[in-house]
Amino acid sequence: MKRTRHASFVASVFACGFLGTTAFAQTETTNTPDPDLPGRQIYEQFCAACHDNPADTRAASFEAISALSGETLYGAISEGGVMAPMGAALSLEEKISLIEYLTSGQSAVPGGGNWTTPIMCEADNLTVNLDGPEAFTTFGVDEDSTRHVSSQQSRLTTADMSELDVAWVLAFPESQNFSAAPVSVGQTIFINGDGVLAAFDAEDACVKWTYEASASRSPITYGEIDGRAALLYGVGRREVHAVDALTGEAIWAVEAQPRRGDGGSIRPGVILHDNKVIVPISASGVGGGGNFCCTGHGAVVVLNASDGSWVWEYHTMDEATENGQVNSRGEPQRGPSGAPIWSQPTVDAERNQVIVTTGEGTSFPATNTSDAIIALDLDTGTENWVFQAMEMDLWNMHCRGDDSTAGPNCPWHWDDENIGRDFDFGGSAILATTEIDGEARDILLAGQKSGHLWAIDAETGDMIWNRQVGEGTALGGNHWGIAIDGERAFLTINDPVSYNTPNPHPGIYAFRISDGEMVWGFDAEADCDDGRADRITNCEQKYGFSATPMVVDGAVIAGTLDGKLYAFDAETGDILYQLDTAIDFETLNGFDGNGGSIDSHAIAAGNGRLLIGSGYASFRQTAGNVLIALEPVD
Repeated sequence: MKRTRHASFVASVFACGFLGTTAFAQTETTNTPDPDLPGRQIYEQFCAACHDNPADTRAASFEAISALSGETLYGAISEGGVMAPMGAALSLEEKISLIEYLTSGQSAVPGGGNWTTPIMCEADNLTVNLDGPEAFTTFGVDEDSTRHVSSQQSRLTTADMSELDVAWVLAFPESQNFSAAPVSVGQTIFINGDGVLAAFDAEDACVKWTYEASASRSPITYGEIDGRAALLYGVGRREVHAVDALTGEAIWAVEAQPRRGDGGSIRPGVILHDNKVIVPISASGVGGGGNFCCTGHGAVVVLNASDGSWVWEYHTMDEATENGQVNSRGEPQRGPSGAPIWSQPTVDAERNQVIVTTGEGTSFPATNTSDAIIALDLDTGTENWVFQAMEMDLWNMHCRGDDSTAGPNCPWHWDDENIGRDFDFGGSAILATTEIDGEARDILLAGQKSGHLWAIDAETGDMIWNRQVGEGTALGGNHWGIAIDGERAFLTINDPVSYNTPNPHPGIYAFRISDGEMVWGFDAEADCDDGRADRITNCEQKYGFSATPMVVDGAVIAGTLDGKLYAFDAETGDILYQLDTAIDFETLNGFDGNGGSIDSHAIAAGNGRLLIGSGYASFRQTAGNVLIALEPVD
């Protein structure tokens, strides 16, 4: 008999006040929600306009959100969640009814537990083995954010890329997105999925320990805290947790928010450097669903690694005040706002500075810190320099459609010019050394959603060169960052054609970092034959390269929104390997597993294997819930 979760979820609401980290039952399949529940009317009144609208490429589909757990849904509509402005209009009772409805069609996993339950190690085999190379310890691979691992680090060579095979697959039954890159140390892989951090022993194929917290899509960082092997990651969007890598015990957990302002989400990974934990904050007010728009802005919070205590903070702008603008409904507007930090910071140790990249502004007045690369003093947080790639890029979620159809809080309504189209820096700036005019220079390289690749002087912030592929889109151009191999930078371009851009160029392109000359390019094409149109959401539109690529030895690893994984020769662009991950998989932990879009922080490597997260239902892409391990064929 099918057992639904909504009744138990309501009981949990009052037991934990919606604030705890209760583990809800996982789902094996997503079924149709009960149309007779009162929450359906709440959904239709407050949610359907976006989530039932195929043309709204920002909103997840109804099918995707109705497969999420009650805890995940509540986190999304609560303070700090991605849908908090919309959730603010609902009472507690209405939130309960809405979540009851959305989860009512889900069937529970017999016996409860989580993704690790079927693969826990035996009681006499719980010692974590950290011997061997620290192959992948943070999302950027190193403090320079190069996204490049050597053959010594990864135990993979370029030649291996032509002979890969699926070694094992893990499924995450509560996920529609799996994109948080695991950490790989020796034979242990630390995996964050479905609100559970786990130490997975790849040799024994079992889990040594688990650490349960709120839902999180933050990549993990591994390092040492006071002589103790530790893992650090963002939890529930507003917290940072430090966990003992050997035991799974909490070292500390803090709300890593700035002392002034409302703070915001921790979406990317944190950096551990010189006993400091550097935390990027992506608050932006981009939702703009309140009575006025907008107040949030980006920030950096630095914590003491020993205990999580506050050290310093930096804000990308002053706090918002009423700016004199009134929208079409007569509501006052506020600003400045925006310039969120979506990417993991980069440490320039030689200059004692940390480098962050920012997104668009969301309301007037514009600032010089949006769509920017910013260097901060590591000891104080003082700005050393700011490079702004695009001025007056003011955009929020009311700016959908053209100027005539945009919502009342869209900044376009108060300016005659085209003032911007959401052209963030979504990925980290990479620190590299190259020879320019016979002189060795340290430069920063960064990709932008405008389609640009920028080269900036690390000392001064002055531009050295820039190149552009296509004309950019709000979800495209370069979405989540780039990678380098020391000589070349690899620029992935998304450009979903649903945005009707006049010059779309989805693909991946290699540029020489010394002078920006293009070395090779690969143009992506839609592939909707042989049943793929039935498996890929918006197959004819979404097939670009969005996830942050990675260089392994001399091969570039990159993935597409239609679920294809590629390995390219970094020097020539030749395809070494290709795999369609948008299929069903037999999984190691026994749950139903399927791949989908490869996006965001999906690609990692270490100790003789590639680790690929497949499935990303956001932005009306193809859902999935698997981590795929690929190893060279014996």
